[in-house]
Amino acid sequence: MLTRRSLLGLMGASTLPFAMVGRGVAANTPKLVATTGMIADAARRISGLPVTALMGPGLDPHGHRATRNDILALSRADLVLWHGLNLEAQMERLMTDLAKRKPVVAVAESLDGTLLLANPAYPDRPDPHVWFDPALWSEVTKAVEAAVAPFAELAPAQGTVFRQEIAVLGDYAATILATIPAEKRVLVTAHDAFSYFGRAYDIEVQGIQGISTDSEAGVSRISDLVNLLVDRKIPAVFVESSVSDRSIRALIEGAAAQGHSVQIGGELFSDAMGPDGSYEGSYLGMFDHNVTTIARALGGRAPERGAVGKLGLAG
Repeated sequence: MLTRRSLLGLMGASTLPFAMVGRGVAANTPKLVATTGMIADAARRISGLPVTALMGPGLDPHGHRATRNDILALSRADLVLWHGLNLEAQMERLMTDLAKRKPVVAVAESLDGTLLLANPAYPDRPDPHVWFDPALWSEVTKAVEAAVAPFAELAPAQGTVFRQEIAVLGDYAATILATIPAEKRVLVTAHDAFSYFGRAYDIEVQGIQGISTDSEAGVSRISDLVNLLVDRKIPAVFVESSVSDRSIRALIEGAAAQGHSVQIGGELFSDAMGPDGSYEGSYLGMFDHNVTTIARALGGRAPERGAVGKLGLAG
């Protein structure tokens, strides 16, 4: 049975690797670099080593181009972890060239292709947002573990613990999301990042933009979504931390013009995690925040502070 005590017991360990990162870094410490915060978080948890994330809070990996600092960090790295599956679309050539000189691992490309959803705009490309299904992300952490193991002898044990915590959080998500009334199980966001989430938890997902934030939101798409909100009396839509809220506000105004009030249900972390050093700045905290926010805004029952009482707390 899922209890608050079991959640705290498993997930309380998640702070330990961050304490290790905060200590002085020895000159011979391996230099590990990851593109996204989600990958960096997994590498830290599993290796117990410092990991540099190129893309911090609020940065969009779809359109990110390597900066001078990125190039410097990558050139000095002993290991580079990136997502793949066309997420870092502007960095693929760089990663391919870098792989000729040092270990470079596209961790999400380790997944069984039959588990991936297609990108509707490009049927030959998968949807890269696999971290929104805890079961899939747990599999990705195995690729992270294999990559960092040569640098960290405790990686297998720490990887096992991390995957246990992810599984517990997945159970929490299933429990609270099941309380959303059937007629309100519609998640409307700025871009189509939550399809794996919708599949995992039986929630209809509607994004204004496509899978990539480089796609444009047409007038007809906004009009269709306004009609959906009005016809089905959806109470809330969601902004994203790494995407402009302009199109979401257009939906709210359009629904209001038809006499239906729609609220912003909260800000979700989609392609980037929360502030560095916060609970939401970890994968577990990011996911906890999202599922708790969605459940509460759409009429479900969830604790205000999330699975382990940490949401919204400083530090």
